[in-house]
Amino acid sequence: MMTCDFCGRQEADAAKTLTWTTAVENGRKRVFCDECSRANLRAMEGKLDSEWW
Repeated sequence: MMTCDFCGRQEADAAKTLTWTTAVENGRKRVFCDECSRANLRAMEGKLDSEWW
């Protein structure tokens, strides 16, 4: 079971989480669902921490 660290969405099917993104913020691995990733793509590319989104 994976959980989005931004919105809290949970997904049990591993195939559906292939489009999710991962990031390392302050030494901690963070996982974001495809919807949150699309909505915040520019901030992610700019390497902003998720607190700034």
